[in-house]
Amino acid sequence: MIKPLAIAVSGVLAGSAALAGPYANVENNAGYQDGYLGSTTDIHIGYEGGDGVYGFYLQGGPAIVSPEGGDVDMELSGKIGGSVQATDNFSVYGELSFITAEDDPAVGTKVGAKWNF
Repeated sequence: MIKPLAIAVSGVLAGSAALAGPYANVENNAGYQDGYLGSTTDIHIGYEGGDGVYGFYLQGGPAIVSPEGGDVDMELSGKIGGSVQATDNFSVYGELSFITAEDDPAVGTKVGAKWNF
């Protein structure tokens, strides 16, 4: 179940042997709406790979949640994704992500298509 999900859901990478293997990823996402709302910084260890036109990745680790005016919390977050290179210039991708929270864990999705010119 996980392997087909990883291939069906994706990130922005198109699987390539040159990109395969473990990696570290630090990413900060901040929110603004009539001013700064706060940010979350993911500190992830992951693995990416692929076979032919299929690419996948899986990553996870701590997430530092810093709401504006609130207490900083440490949560756990992760992502699983994949892509399919349909043609030389067109690929589709998707991602499933999660973050824990004491009272309200969250799940997110991302799907898209990319055309190269």
